[in-house]
Amino acid sequence: MDTRLLQLGCHLRYSSQLPTAAVFQFVPKRDPRIVFDEESLDVSEGVDLHEYHDLHGNLCHRLVLQTGVTEVVYTVRAAVPDAEDPRDPDARELAPGDLPDEALVFTMPSRFVTSDVLSGQAWKLFGQHEPGMARVEAISGWTKNYLTYVTGASHSRWTALDSFTSGIGVCRDFAHLMITMCRALNIPARYCAGYLPDMDVPPIPTPMDFHAWVEVYLEGGWWTFDPRHDRRRKGRVKVGHGRDALDVAFATTYGGPWLQYFTVTAEEIVG
Repeated sequence: MDTRLLQLGCHLRYSSQLPTAAVFQFVPKRDPRIVFDEESLDVSEGVDLHEYHDLHGNLCHRLVLQTGVTEVVYTVRAAVPDAEDPRDPDARELAPGDLPDEALVFTMPSRFVTSDVLSGQAWKLFGQHEPGMARVEAISGWTKNYLTYVTGASHSRWTALDSFTSGIGVCRDFAHLMITMCRALNIPARYCAGYLPDMDVPPIPTPMDFHAWVEVYLEGGWWTFDPRHDRRRKGRVKVGHGRDALDVAFATTYGGPWLQYFTVTAEEIVG
């Protein structure tokens, strides 16, 4: 399969009045389809990093932000397949009793996924659809059309119910609402975050950021859906997955440091 080369990474600068513990997730999950090289992770002098894998297998980095300014810079090159997200139109839904053990947690409500509250709405909207890939595609398309993308529309406590009620959100809210509808129908769905360059699509004029999408468990494994765009894309590089955005936050701080500077790089290297 042909590949294309991406430059990925992020640059964070925090200012803190006191030493502040933090956990970061920005290093991509290793994927046999992707070759990574020229990887580097630099932090301010005197700051120690500790790696660990969380309950979902995501690579996390722990550190203590020092008093004053702490900078974190991560870069990597990734050779990715020149292909869109895979799809099998005949993939079937599996009954709850036939699901693998590890998929069961992704059928249950979580902090931002209010599938118990919106269960009636989900069955009303999608209960009559033919089960399988077509029904999940219908949920993705509905989410894309139902929500209006508004920068800064939601806050850290914003749930799928808030998005459903207001009709607005950002990419994480599109993902939460789609996941909610799937879980209400007993379809395992998990939240994903990572890098998504503008490959073979018109560039989005807003600054690059980490992107959120959805993986749904159907026959054949986990399948990628992106309700924000509702189209298959090239160059998607996952950092992590979990029950919702709480599990895959790019930064978790145990205090209130000031994020002075934040950029994300996800672009194709041409030439």
